[in-house]
Parts: sequence; structure tokens; C-alpha cells
Amino acid sequence: MSDHDLTGFTSSTFTHDGATRRVLRRGTGPAVIIMAEIPGITPKVIEFAERVAATGCTAVLPVLFGVPGREASPGAAGWPTVGRAMASSLWQVCVSREFTVLATGRSSRVVRWLRALAAAEHERCGGPGVGAVGMCLTGGFALAMATDERLVAPVLSQPSLPLACTASRAGAIDISPEELAVVRGRCERDGLQVLGLRFRGDRLVPGDRFAYLRRELGDAFVAIELEDSAANPASPLPPHAVLTGHLVDEPGQPTRQALDTVLDLFRTRLLGEEPAVTK
Repeated sequence: MSDHDLTGFTSSTFTHDGATRRVLRRGTGPAVIIMAEIPGITPKVIEFAERVAATGCTAVLPVLFGVPGREASPGAAGWPTVGRAMASSLWQVCVSREFTVLATGRSSRVVRWLRALAAAEHERCGGPGVGAVGMCLTGGFALAMATDERLVAPVLSQPSLPLACTASRAGAIDISPEELAVVRGRCERDGLQVLGLRFRGDRLVPGDRFAYLRRELGDAFVAIELEDSAANPASPLPPHAVLTGHLVDEPGQPTRQALDTVLDLFRTRLLGEEPAVTK
């Protein structure tokens, strides 16, 4: 795989509270906000967005860091190129006041911008609400965005913040107690479902983090925890990216079933369709 030239996607900008960022879109129908993992909107993330668009939704990709379309697979681009891309994206995150990397009990400031984007996309695209997928560093953003009642289908794929360098951070997620209480209320009152994905051996997403979400959200938190052996063996990286780099895109594969579950959530919550998970 090589760099993606973004054919099939439109590009614009969105401004809120003084912050302007580029936004890519593809498809028609209710919006799904797709927040990329480090190093950014790679060809694998674009493939996922294309699948979302194929369900009948509008895939909306805010450019939070990195260069959209740039290849990030070490096998295709080489370790030096991938290393530079990751380092550049991490530097953008670490020096920005918009991202909370280590602190517990806090949501990143960028979430306010993402909520505003979701509201604007709901106005633009219509439908009963908006979906959101966060991956890795952005995984918890989808949870914090769900304080807005327009967010009806949140997906937390390998949510990796705060960095699990202490026991307290391993058993927490990047959302404030006040916002988590709002989400919990929506789960109890409105039947909101929060979907979480992780590999069991992923040290960036400890089991304690999902246990915490189960305690806080009860049955409304639906966890898909995959064995490490289900990860794509072609990836040189440890099992982590469920929907992208470690996806085995074949029917019956656990990662493919996880992907289909995510797409079914959008079909049922945003399009009113019956589930059609590939077995």
C-alpha cells in the first residue's frame, strides 16, 4: 500500500472557538465522526471511512494531527519514514494544550471542538443523530463527546489515554467525572450504548480500563476484547489497532466480526436498519 491521494473525499475547514481545522468527508446520510490514531489519517483509516460511507452514512474525518493519506505501515513505507511520521504527530499532540495525555479525571480541550463539529454535521447531514469513532489516543474522545444528545453511537477503539504508566491511570479514561455522569445518565435514561474494542494483551489499553467502564456504565458498555492471536500477523507492531492495522479482513475472523459490529451499530442507531453482522 502507498500514500492515498484522497480521491473520493471532499475537503473543507471547520472553525469553533477560534480553532480551525481541515475536515475530510465522503458519502451521504447521517454523519459519523472518525478520529484517527497516531500518526493520523492513514490509508488504513481511509479504508475504514470508506466502509462507513458504504453503509449509507457520511464519513467525517477531522485532521487533528499528521498528514492525511500518508502511508504508515512499516512494511510499505519503511521504519525510518514511519518513525518520523509518528514522532511528528506525537510532538504535535504533546505540545498542544488541546490534548490531555497523562492527567486523570479530565477531558481533552479538543473534545469541545469535536462536539461542535458533530453538531454542525448533524445539521448538515440530518438523521436521528451522529456516530463517533475514536482510535488509540482519540479513543476516549468518543465517550466525552456523548455528553451531547446528538451523539447516539459512540465507539471507543483501543482507547489509550491517559497513558497507563501508573495503576490509577490504567484504571481510568480521559473524561471528567462530571461528563462521565452525564453519559451515565444518558445510558440509564435513553438506552445509549457505548461500544469498546481492545486486544487483551494491549498494554496501551489495560483490562482495568474496560473494567472501570463496566463499573461506571453497567450493561450499557459493550466490550469486545480480542485475543492477541486474532491480530493480523502481517503487522510488525504488537496487537493494537482493531479496525485498521491489525484487521484481518476475512469473514469469520474476530477482527472482521468486530468491524461488522461497529458498522451494525451505525446501521441500527443512525439508519434504523436491522443488524447484519457477518459471521
